[in-house]
Amino acid sequence: MTISNLILLLVGTLTYTTPLLFAALGGVMSELSGVMNIGLEGVMTFGAFTAAAFSYSCGNPFLGFLAAGLAGALLVSLHAVASITFRADQTISGTAINFLGAGVSILLTKKIFNTSTSPTAPKLPSIFPVWIAHYFEGTTFQTLKGISIATLLVFMLVCLLYFVLYKTSWGLRILATGEHPAAVDTLGVSVPKVRYLCVLASGVLAGFGGAFMSISVTSSFSNVTICGQGFIALAAMIFGKWTPQGAMLSCLLFGFAKECTTLFEKEGGLISSSLLEMLPYILTLVALILFVGKSSMPKADGIPYVKGSR
Repeated sequence: MTISNLILLLVGTLTYTTPLLFAALGGVMSELSGVMNIGLEGVMTFGAFTAAAFSYSCGNPFLGFLAAGLAGALLVSLHAVASITFRADQTISGTAINFLGAGVSILLTKKIFNTSTSPTAPKLPSIFPVWIAHYFEGTTFQTLKGISIATLLVFMLVCLLYFVLYKTSWGLRILATGEHPAAVDTLGVSVPKVRYLCVLASGVLAGFGGAFMSISVTSSFSNVTICGQGFIALAAMIFGKWTPQGAMLSCLLFGFAKECTTLFEKEGGLISSSLLEMLPYILTLVALILFVGKSSMPKADGIPYVKGSR
């Protein structure tokens, strides 16, 4: 394999990893606090629509990216209220978020743009400034211009979340809330407050993941923009044992598998393209089957907290 192909493989892997990692980090934040969030797919879809719509309307992809985070927080707040305040079944609530996010996004796209696909929107810039990227033209490294600035952001977030969760008192509260909320409550820490903040943070991060798909990978939103990536992000979170660093490694693995699929399709061969498209999902199932039993989720994950309970 040539250096050019290796760089192409690297860029493709990072590109496919980025949206998965945003969503997986969101899942980590929510579930470490004790709230199961399987609604990442719907939040990513709503974030993708919002980013494309705002980026097109304002002509600024950064505003679209931020709007997607806010939209994700808004949508997931419904899950937070149902799960934390009303102590509803978190699996059912998360499933409802998936349907709601997809349905509202498709409906608004048709109502606003009178079509099933949003117009072409400005994309997030490359990690390299224009004056540096200019020197890549016509060289082996020109593919590096495809690395988005959002990719740098998500890997910085991995480091930040690791520090917050394992090196600060606030992180200790989050971890304790997901393990033994009653003990946290006796220390005067509000369990609902911690959980609300973490669930809203998960919405922001999943919204960013959706935004990356619509204003970095592509330049528009359609009903197939996300196409199962929220569920792959959930698998990556479990595979990574509910840790930021584990989620990162898992998403890199899934991103690598997806890029390999893309490269094999371009090369052509004896393997059907339909079978190649199944590879990331097959890998997801294998990972869940082999490792989910060995992963230890937070003890209070998915269990509504009733004040005074033990």
